[in-house]
Amino acid sequence: MKTALKQTGAPEESDQPVAQTKDKVWFGGYLLFLIALGGLYYLVSLRFLGLSEGAVVWVLRLSRGAFILTLILGVAKASDVYLIGRIEDPVPRYNLRRIQKLIVALLMAFTAVTMWSNWYTTVVSLGLISLILGFALQTPITSFIGWIYIMVRAPYRVGDRIKIGSATGDVIDVSYLDTTLWEFGGYLSTDHPSGRIIRFPNSSVLNSAIYNYTWPVFPYVWNEIIFNVGYESDLDFVAKTMQEVAEEEVGEAMMERIRVYRELLAQTPVDALEVREHPSVLFRISSNTWLEAIVRYLVHPKEAGRVKTRLIKKLLAKLNAAPDRALFPKGNAR
Repeated sequence: MKTALKQTGAPEESDQPVAQTKDKVWFGGYLLFLIALGGLYYLVSLRFLGLSEGAVVWVLRLSRGAFILTLILGVAKASDVYLIGRIEDPVPRYNLRRIQKLIVALLMAFTAVTMWSNWYTTVVSLGLISLILGFALQTPITSFIGWIYIMVRAPYRVGDRIKIGSATGDVIDVSYLDTTLWEFGGYLSTDHPSGRIIRFPNSSVLNSAIYNYTWPVFPYVWNEIIFNVGYESDLDFVAKTMQEVAEEEVGEAMMERIRVYRELLAQTPVDALEVREHPSVLFRISSNTWLEAIVRYLVHPKEAGRVKTRLIKKLLAKLNAAPDRALFPKGNAR
């Protein structure tokens, strides 16, 4: 599976990210603030500022908590620039930043609470609060579990084209509680963006089938074009013409995709003998008085509409050039 994933596309060359000027400013600010907090803590602990005992305890807690919070933010910033920023694939980079923000928020919240109370008491209190909220917020918690499932099992990623329930679209955001799709198709008759946004709770992935049209190992789907032709047509000519036109449009790219597809199928019990490297033409009896001539080919789902439009134009031009061999419905017989 990993070998096939590497074959689906050549890696893009990119420079390893380095700290930009604004990042260096942030790092410098964090460092200066940490030094200032450390100095304040040291002076107060030695009673150099002449504060009362109650004020000393309060300032020590505050400076210690602020020091830890600043340290958390600094480490998060450094990991974002020097670790996560080095990942070339934008999808895992996006997911890791989501996870990092969640961890940072939890650590900061825990630190802020423990500034004013004993950490053991805080843990017990948080446990009781979590138990109460668990009953009151079952749906959001289930959606959060769905987000963890999406991160671990990756049924889809940002940029994938999916269908879940009646919703179909390109994933543009996966938050902690819901997923946002840029709808395609919808009320339109073609596979084009409708302009509408679909948002559904992440809990849906736990009890719904997910159709992923662009999973990274093999981001292609089968597509077909159907023409009605008469029984008196030269079927060999129609089949040859349709196959030649389709091969001219998608032939070389399709051969490479089929090679990867066969390697994937070889790892399963599925019989791969019927998987052809070239576009295929089939004939089927229609429910009316015509035959259906079908050309089937492999295409990237986000290119399906444009490829189909080009193929229809070329097919019609070739077939209409021989009206005595390719008989189409005419007039009121359409």
